Amino acid sequence: MYGRIVRGITPHVSEAERLLRRAGHHQKTSRRVPQHMISAFIAVAVLLVAAILLLAVRRRAERDIAISARSARITGSMPVASTGAPDAPSTLAAAEAVGAAMIQAGYSVETVQDVLGDIARVNNLPESEVLVFPNALLVSARGSGQHRTGAVTSADGQLLFSQINEVQQTVDAARTGVLDPRSTIERIARIRDMTPTYGRVVRVVGYGFLSAALSVLLGASWTGVWLAAALGLLTGAALMLSERLPQRYGALITVSIAFLVALVVFLLLRAGWGSGILAALLAPLVVLLPGALLTTAVLELSTGHMISGAGRAAAGAMQLVLLSAGIVTAGAVVGVPDFDFSEHPEMLGQVAPWIAVAVYGVAISVHRCAPPRIVPWILLVLYVAYAAQVLADLVLGGVLSAFVGALCVTPVTALVARQPSGPAALVSFTPAFWLLVPGALGLVGVADVLGGDAAASASLVATVSTMVAIALGVLAGSSLSNRMRRPAL
Repeated sequence: MYGRIVRGITPHVSEAERLLRRAGHHQKTSRRVPQHMISAFIAVAVLLVAAILLLAVRRRAERDIAISARSARITGSMPVASTGAPDAPSTLAAAEAVGAAMIQAGYSVETVQDVLGDIARVNNLPESEVLVFPNALLVSARGSGQHRTGAVTSADGQLLFSQINEVQQTVDAARTGVLDPRSTIERIARIRDMTPTYGRVVRVVGYGFLSAALSVLLGASWTGVWLAAALGLLTGAALMLSERLPQRYGALITVSIAFLVALVVFLLLRAGWGSGILAALLAPLVVLLPGALLTTAVLELSTGHMISGAGRAAAGAMQLVLLSAGIVTAGAVVGVPDFDFSEHPEMLGQVAPWIAVAVYGVAISVHRCAPPRIVPWILLVLYVAYAAQVLADLVLGGVLSAFVGALCVTPVTALVARQPSGPAALVSFTPAFWLLVPGALGLVGVADVLGGDAAASASLVATVSTMVAIALGVLAGSSLSNRMRRPAL
């Protein structure tokens, strides 16, 4: 039904008119070449500055690690595995607490298994086994004639950036023996009870700025930016309210948000506001896109974790269906305006996107309650991701630019995570991922979905290709990160 409604979006034009439009497009493209060069020069400058900073940071980190290692050897304070009798019940409880927190934070199955295996070994339970699923885990602990098996499911909702950062610090301490099992359990409990860094009103305002910044990156006009900010405030308020509701209402909330956002945009398009507001349809919904979930699914499928990978892929596909259902329903109710969605408005300038990246970084840090001390690190990762993608897009195109962005970002996040004040790699990578997906798909994806059944299929292929490209970029970047690791001197 929706395909029949929007099948006549692009008006029929004669061959002569097409030739004239093509000639005009060529002239416009020729005039834009210097502007693209300006953006490329900015991207190169950003990458050079980031490289200098990262090299300086890496050398300082290696020096600090070497000094710490020598001091630990002199004082005999290096963490070692426990030499006492293994405590299977406490180790099992600690593994359950850490595993549940990591699953809720969004870590991959392989990472969770590695961490829980290290916790078991450092507590003299090398024969323990761990089975991890996307929302649950089974842990079997053996020691001193004891054999205990526990099962736990992850809690509802997502952890905030401040909580994920504390979880990573707890993981690093527990897997090296710095924290004993009982202290680990207590620390995870305190993390779950942490008070958000910012209040609900501030987080909603942050979501509004986040949506406005993304609309700039998607090529919105000033009217579209203001509309995206207003819809972002509406979406942020709805998300804050949904945190107090049971998880079984999550699907209805997702569909309702997508419906309301699409309804407002379609009504204003029919009122003649112009295609400059089209970015406001996607910008408030970017954080709801299951991109990270689908990317993790591709990673797990490629590394042999078939059950967890298939489960995440199904959950991500369902989230896309829910978002699409809301947009399609809004289009069916009010109708889609009859004009050419392929005619994108002029951007706000070549400098505006670079300013928007900073606004987006601060806004997402406020909305997800990142500690203020790690915000500069998040901004550094974001600028590396965007600069790498801008340069790759000029040479390789949208989908491959996502691969290059992920390839560059992954080792940077690992390097940043090694700094004393740096955030966990997952904390700095998540905002960068949400920045990569809109940059790769942009308004083309939205126009394809609105263009009919065949175009929607092409958009689906582009979305899946982008997820695969980012996943492959993460895999390649992870190999680079492993090569950069040096043993403590």
